[in-house]
Amino acid sequence: MFKWQGRVDSEDGIEGLRWHQKVSEHTAIENGACAKGKDANKNATIANTITLVGFKSDLGVAFNKGRVGAAAGPNAIRQALSNLPWHWPDALLTDLGNVAAIDNLSHAQTQYADAVAYALKQNNGLTIGLGGGHEIAWGSYQGLFNAKSEHARIGIINFDAHFDLRKPSPNTSSGTPFRQVYEHCQLHDTPFHYACLGVSKAANTPALFNFAHASNTRYLTDVALNDESLSMQRIDELLSPMLKDIDELYVTVCLDAFSAAQAPGVSAPSALGISPTLVINTLHFLAQHQSTFGYQWRLCDIAEMNPNYDIDSRTAKLAARLIFEAVDAINSSN
Repeated sequence: MFKWQGRVDSEDGIEGLRWHQKVSEHTAIENGACAKGKDANKNATIANTITLVGFKSDLGVAFNKGRVGAAAGPNAIRQALSNLPWHWPDALLTDLGNVAAIDNLSHAQTQYADAVAYALKQNNGLTIGLGGGHEIAWGSYQGLFNAKSEHARIGIINFDAHFDLRKPSPNTSSGTPFRQVYEHCQLHDTPFHYACLGVSKAANTPALFNFAHASNTRYLTDVALNDESLSMQRIDELLSPMLKDIDELYVTVCLDAFSAAQAPGVSAPSALGISPTLVINTLHFLAQHQSTFGYQWRLCDIAEMNPNYDIDSRTAKLAARLIFEAVDAINSSN
C-alpha cells in the first residue's frame, strides 16, 4: 500500500492542508475485489467526495508491444499529488488503493470496474482512475456502465495521440479499449459516443482512421489543436453536439497526448503532442457545461504513466496537475 506523506504547514491551520493530510484510506482493494473497511460507509451520504482508484497494470502495454513499466504509475501519481495544496474545504478525499493486473488482464479489469462502480454508487463526487496502461479505460467504462441508471447514455472524451481502436489480435491491450467499448455498445444496442482529441496522423494507420470514420468517432488532430487561436472553438464545435446527447461523461487522459519534452514517462512518447493548457481549459469547459447540456461528469482517469522513463518526475507532476485541475473544475462549477 502507498504511504501518503509530505510537507506539513501546521502554522497555517486548515488553510495549509495538502492532499496527503486530507486523504482517507478506508477501503482495501489490493489484488482483490473492493472490500469494505471499518470506515467504508462513513462518508457514503456526502456528495462531494473525490475518490482515487489505482490500476497497476502494464499487461496491456506489453500486449501492444510498448515499453512496460506503467504498473508503477498509480503510486508515482500519488507521490506527485501528495504535496499539492487542498483548495476545497467542503470536499473529501478517499483512496481505495490499487487493483493489480498480475497475469490475467480481463480479470483485473473486472475487479477495477467493480471498484469504480462501488465508488460511483457511494457518492456523486468525482472518481479518478490512476493508471497504468490505457487498458484502464475498458475497466473504467465497465464500472460506469454498471453504476449508471438503466437508460443513461455514456459519452467518452479521450485526450490521446492514438485512437486506441485496434482490433484485438489475439489479445486485448492498451490499444484496444475503445474498440471494446464500441463492440459493447453494439451488443447492448446503445449509441457509441466517443471523441478523441490530439490524434496524431503519424501514429495511427489508415485502418484506424477508416474504423474511426466507420464508427462515427469524433476527433481532432494534434496539428489542428496546436492552432491556439482556433483550438477551443474547434473543441466546442466538435464536442457540443455529443454533450447534448449524453447523460454520463467519462474523460480519459493518455499522457502520450503531450510532447516527449513534457511527458517523457510514457509507453510511446510523442514528437509533437498537444498543450497541457488546452487540456486544462477543456476540463473546465466540460465542468461548466454540465448544467447547460444536462450531463454528469463523475469519472475520469489518467493513463500510461511510466516512471521507468520519467525525467525529474515531469510526467508524474503533469498527471497530478491535470487531476488537480479536474477536481478544481468540478468544484468551481458547483
